[in-house]
Amino acid sequence: MVSFLDFEKPIAELESRIADLRKTAETGAVDIQADVARLEAKADKMLRDTYAKLTPWQKTQVARHPERPHFKHYIAGLLDDFMPLAGDRAFADDKAIMGGLGMLGGRRVMVIGHEKGDDTASRIRHNFGMGKPEGYRKAIRLMELADRFRIPVVTLVDTSGAFPGVQAEERGQAEAIARSTEKCLELGVPMVAAIVGEGGSGGAVALAAANRVLMFEHAVYAVISPEGCASILWRTADKASDAADAMRITAQHLKTLGVADRIVAEPMGGAHRDPAAAIKALGTAIGEEIDSLSALSPDALRKDRRQKFLSIGGL
Repeated sequence: MVSFLDFEKPIAELESRIADLRKTAETGAVDIQADVARLEAKADKMLRDTYAKLTPWQKTQVARHPERPHFKHYIAGLLDDFMPLAGDRAFADDKAIMGGLGMLGGRRVMVIGHEKGDDTASRIRHNFGMGKPEGYRKAIRLMELADRFRIPVVTLVDTSGAFPGVQAEERGQAEAIARSTEKCLELGVPMVAAIVGEGGSGGAVALAAANRVLMFEHAVYAVISPEGCASILWRTADKASDAADAMRITAQHLKTLGVADRIVAEPMGGAHRDPAAAIKALGTAIGEEIDSLSALSPDALRKDRRQKFLSIGGL
């Protein structure tokens, strides 16, 4: 059963009526197939019309949907022979940032990404996808390993931001994020980053300074959350919708600005309605981007990455 967002209430009511009619039809007392088909067509049109004109704030809600695929789902759906690698070899293993080696369509890749968790227990265990310094140091270690053995790096970004707690600051959160961003830019192997849900602040950039940045159709990417921006500008999070409009955080806006290189289409109604199709589409896009970068030398890859980020915002 799909969880509906606030702006989807009319769709939810219609789909509930369809479900009730189907139960009635199971009794065989009345033939209502024509009515069901008519309502299904109406619901499909309503869904398409709604998702064709989502506001930036509504896209933010879709990007945060609890039933969107998470890191573990992409690993299960895309990679063969996945070997998880843990720990930063200095302090601890951060469960908010996961990584390991695997085969993506016959290509050996190093995959690193945020894991938010999909129920209360797993969300607490993975700290809601908010990485700590040891998580970013683990990412650096895995990127260095990939660079040493000439293995392309794929990152899956889905975080509201790095963990802002006092202990994280004491262990060098800002330095770890900066070093991870630096390591992305230094890599002599192809690097493809995908914003699969919410890309927030430096916690996202630290894994997304890649040759190619992909974004799902309804993903968002920004230096701060709309609520955080609203709290600063208007002293209230109630203005989050206005902030989202002003910040240009959607994939469509960021493609125009040169921040994102490619938009990956989602199933109608968002990735949470058909996770398997969304995962397959992302895997195809990542594979194509890796193949297009594989012919470049290490120096050419670094130059390509440098030029991409220096050109953002240019006229």
